[in-house]
Amino acid sequence: MSRRYWWVNHGPTARQEVDGGYLWSPKKKRTGASNPTYDNLTRVAPGDVVFSCAAGTIAALGVVIERVRTTTMPGEPQAHAADAGWLLAVRFETLAQPLVPGDHMGKIAPVLPARHAPLRVTGERNPGVYLAEVPAALAAVLGELLGGQLQRIEEQVAIETDGQLAEAAIEEQIWQRADLAPRDRRQQIAARFGQGAFRESVERIEQACRVTGVLDRRHLRASHIKPWRLCDDRERLDGFNGLLLSPHIAHLFLRGHISFADDGRLMISRHLNRSVVKAWGLDAPRPLQGFRAEQCAYLEFHRRNVFERVSAGRRA
Repeated sequence: MSRRYWWVNHGPTARQEVDGGYLWSPKKKRTGASNPTYDNLTRVAPGDVVFSCAAGTIAALGVVIERVRTTTMPGEPQAHAADAGWLLAVRFETLAQPLVPGDHMGKIAPVLPARHAPLRVTGERNPGVYLAEVPAALAAVLGELLGGQLQRIEEQVAIETDGQLAEAAIEEQIWQRADLAPRDRRQQIAARFGQGAFRESVERIEQACRVTGVLDRRHLRASHIKPWRLCDDRERLDGFNGLLLSPHIAHLFLRGHISFADDGRLMISRHLNRSVVKAWGLDAPRPLQGFRAEQCAYLEFHRRNVFERVSAGRRA
């Protein structure tokens, strides 16, 4: 699921929203009519980016960290259900160099969306718009005008959340799929956490952790070889795409600090801290146990796309 971009026009509660890490809107206008820019909060997915605009200035950027939920406005007394609105948790970062969009309308005006644009072509805020989707062309222009600040914040949040936002976005997409029965959606999501039908399938193939030798499955995690977020529906539930690993070994494997050769030989990343190698006994000799052909296809993917590619940027 590709990341989407949004523009919020904060009102009088701008400071509370940015400092509190949220967006909130009522579900309906005061007249009882719907407002598509309120409804947009229900379309946002974890990992999406929000341009925070208040008083004519984009002074912060946010990354959505949870799916929308229903609640009354933060800071207000808990009233009856009719007062509940949409709440979206957002991790905001203040910009070192804020952007005044009105000073750059020559670049911005041509790429504004035709409907529900957050700004008028004159550079003034569109008062009827709270949250608007930002088309790719507009996101590119804003990214250019922000001079690399957007990319730095995206990368920082991605590292700090360790890829969980990307998986949460895919999970949200799965929940919304009409082509899957409810039970199948639950199995796809359970597989993300090494549970359900996926774990049952892995346990029919693997008996112990390939590094520690632990046999007690209560202390082993069912971990995908090809990462869950990169799998199709079949691969997410395929037992050949999984290993039973001790928790600390699963940590290293999923982050690309270790991998396995087809003959069972442990491969250790050159980026892994040598003190970790020694403390966790990764350099101890162990008997080799080859993998099945079906597993080898997934291991090849792991060696090419995960091993050392992830760990090079984050040393354990």
